[in-house]
Amino acid sequence: MKPVRTLIAIAALAGIVAPAAQAASLADIQKDGVFRVGTEGTYPPFTYHDESGKLTGFDVAIARAIGEKLGVKVKFLEGRWDGLIAGLDADRYDAVINEVGITDARKKKYDFSQPYIASKAALIVRKDETDITGFDDLKGKTAAQTLSSNFGKIASDHGAELIGTNGFDQSIALVIQNRADATVNDSLSFLDFKKNKPDAPVKLAATMPDANYSGVIIAKDQPDLLAAINKALDEMKADGTYQKISEEYFGEDVSK
Repeated sequence: MKPVRTLIAIAALAGIVAPAAQAASLADIQKDGVFRVGTEGTYPPFTYHDESGKLTGFDVAIARAIGEKLGVKVKFLEGRWDGLIAGLDADRYDAVINEVGITDARKKKYDFSQPYIASKAALIVRKDETDITGFDDLKGKTAAQTLSSNFGKIASDHGAELIGTNGFDQSIALVIQNRADATVNDSLSFLDFKKNKPDAPVKLAATMPDANYSGVIIAKDQPDLLAAINKALDEMKADGTYQKISEEYFGEDVSK
């Protein structure tokens, strides 16, 4: 019997009107031997291309380790952040692994694995900025953000006018170029950015006190796949795989 994803593709080629795409089950994934993962590829240190053009990063390594635990190969499908999660609805991916924040709104439509990243929202401004020292100072200011991100919502909730971007790098660039007053972004990404570009004229103005948690996001009603991903994450933490990956990219365990 052909897996669901193959049958849908055949129906489309034959011109048959098919119902909404049905997510591939764990059995389909293991039969095909491929775990399809949606990711940006432009969001260091989580998912990006190195100098040789190879896709790499913390989330890329996590996805490959999950695939190894599932006994399948990982196929990465890159796309812009604003369309990544919607790709699950079209069965474009089996999962999105891209530091996706776990929120109540997303949990209504999708399922999340156990958290595997804990990070904080960071308020980033130009080095010579003196008017913005905390999140409340964003009122009436402009913030460079990916519009559908948790960080964009934080900036908006604090009164900022949002300038849409396609990711962290563009958000930082607009701040440096004085085309935006600030950006609210991931604290781990900013630490990595400053490690690689210590002379960049931006600084950390403030961080939120509470951590944001991220997980692997998949389509609803896939209990076997969800359980397998959670089991893989548990095994990775137990056998040291997770810690090794985390140390490589951040120098510490970022799950806590």
